[in-house]
Amino acid sequence: MTILDLFWIFLMLSALQPVLRQRMLENTRQRLIAKIEHMRGSRVILLVHRQETMSLLGFPLMRYIDVHDSEQVIRAIHLTDPDVPIDIVLHTPGGLVLAATQIARAIKRHPGKVTAFVPHYAMSGGTLIALAADEIVMCEHAVLGPVDPQLGEFPAASIVKAVREKPVERVDDRTLILADTAEKALRQVRESVKEILAGRYPEEKAEELAQMLSEGRWTHDYPLTYEEAKRLGLHVSAEMPDEILHLMQLYPQPVRHTPSVEYLPFPRHRRGPGDQAPRTDN
Repeated sequence: MTILDLFWIFLMLSALQPVLRQRMLENTRQRLIAKIEHMRGSRVILLVHRQETMSLLGFPLMRYIDVHDSEQVIRAIHLTDPDVPIDIVLHTPGGLVLAATQIARAIKRHPGKVTAFVPHYAMSGGTLIALAADEIVMCEHAVLGPVDPQLGEFPAASIVKAVREKPVERVDDRTLILADTAEKALRQVRESVKEILAGRYPEEKAEELAQMLSEGRWTHDYPLTYEEAKRLGLHVSAEMPDEILHLMQLYPQPVRHTPSVEYLPFPRHRRGPGDQAPRTDN
């Protein structure tokens, strides 16, 4: 075997390595999902969005909830017997109102108990989906977010407020049309949230939460912590299973550069006088 042959073998192995690593990761995820389903007697559905990087220029491309996601989640729900509980794991910045609302309505109509697990964050449309569950389980540092609609780069509530505070003769036609659309979007989202919460919360509480979360009281990226969600009256719990956290570790962020966060990946405990430091050379 010549050096050239070794070189081509090296290139082939290098090209196959990412594919094999991804396949092994997928198999590990599938085994853990099956373990959680067996342990909890449920259907596990994951809606996980990571920030992808374009291979050529390295521009960040954020993934979000789209119609393809809603099709896949609804299909998983249809494949689940009515009396089987559903555990949906949410890790998402949000996305299309249409897609998130479709998923939320499908979850609400499932007769079995639905639990939404939020290990890190489920903002905007992710929160809308979580609200449809019977229970929301959050880590102590996890966050939800407001569900107020956005029109392009502007919050709908801010567009309406800006128009109302100016004399109508000083507002151009395009902005008036935008404000009309914004008012409709606010009303539609508020009614959708109220519909999703109906039956899970008393009518007055459902109306209060729908108004509060959709009216633009906060900025769209405002983090609603577990404590604040509890204070608002949402059905939240902090009993996050370790298996869900382990599952999230199997959805690594694509890295194309030196990581900005680094640590030794094992538990760290205070050592007694005679204890030795853990070894990392095995």
